[in-house]
Amino acid sequence: MAYVVTAPCNGCKYTDCVVVCPCDCFHEGDQMLYIDPEECIDCDACRAECPVDAIFYEDDVPEQWQDYIQLNAEMVSQTPSITEKKTPLK
Repeated sequence: MAYVVTAPCNGCKYTDCVVVCPCDCFHEGDQMLYIDPEECIDCDACRAECPVDAIFYEDDVPEQWQDYIQLNAEMVSQTPSITEKKTPLK
């Protein structure tokens, strides 16, 4: 299991979560961040840092955002890794 970035991140792209991740599992897309489910160690550090409450444990992703589980897994191979804080989109 892993943590998943969901809809509230889309268009915001805060990176507070990125800097607390001990395993560098975040990837940066044009409009949002993604978590690599193969690298995530379920430490829960990122979830508390997200100012828009976009990160959920995979088993706790709300029904309307279930597609984001697969989206995160797919997008990590298409987007670069991010390990430093950047200015958010909003």
